Amino acid sequence: MVELTPLSEGTLSTTRSLRTRQAVLDATAELLAEGGLAVTTIDAIRDRSGVSKTTIYKHWPNRLCVAVDAFADRLALGTGLPDTGTARGDLTEQVTRVSAFYASDVGSIFAQLLANAMQDPVAAGWLSERLDASRQHGIHQLWDRAVARGEVRTNIDPEIAMDLLFGPVMWRLMSGRKPLTDDEADQIVDAALNGLLSQDHRQPATRQGGR
Repeated sequence: MVELTPLSEGTLSTTRSLRTRQAVLDATAELLAEGGLAVTTIDAIRDRSGVSKTTIYKHWPNRLCVAVDAFADRLALGTGLPDTGTARGDLTEQVTRVSAFYASDVGSIFAQLLANAMQDPVAAGWLSERLDASRQHGIHQLWDRAVARGEVRTNIDPEIAMDLLFGPVMWRLMSGRKPLTDDEADQIVDAALNGLLSQDHRQPATRQGGR
């Protein structure tokens, strides 16, 4: 018979804290999807999550920071890194996933978050930090995998590569245009990778009417 070691008080406290945090993030994401930032007040988050306002304010300085964290949480869930076996496949899929997320109910409130964060230095810092952390994580995993397979030029800065690939997604978002279609995502990746792939892996851009 295996003897189970009881959880320490510190472990239990950490587990409760994580559950409480996730309950707040889930409630906030639901409110954002239903009515945007305007309806996502601390009182509404409290009522939806069952977490007291005092506890919420222990973890976040204001409701905009809660919204930023909920947005980043859903971004991470909605854009998990693919592993198709090739750099071309991985990057095409990831561009498509990111574009689809920003077209979702939660993703579409990014412009609201950005506009409000411009008036709130604390929230602006949270937004920058959360998005940079998510972006860096994705960049290094996808890029390191492609480098290890010898598919991309090692003298290319991965930050520049991601700017080329994901810049169009953000530009469409900020200019109020529709999210990328699958075909448009394919064409963007084709155009970028012709300059990023090593000579042995370059292919002509042949996708014009579908995937």
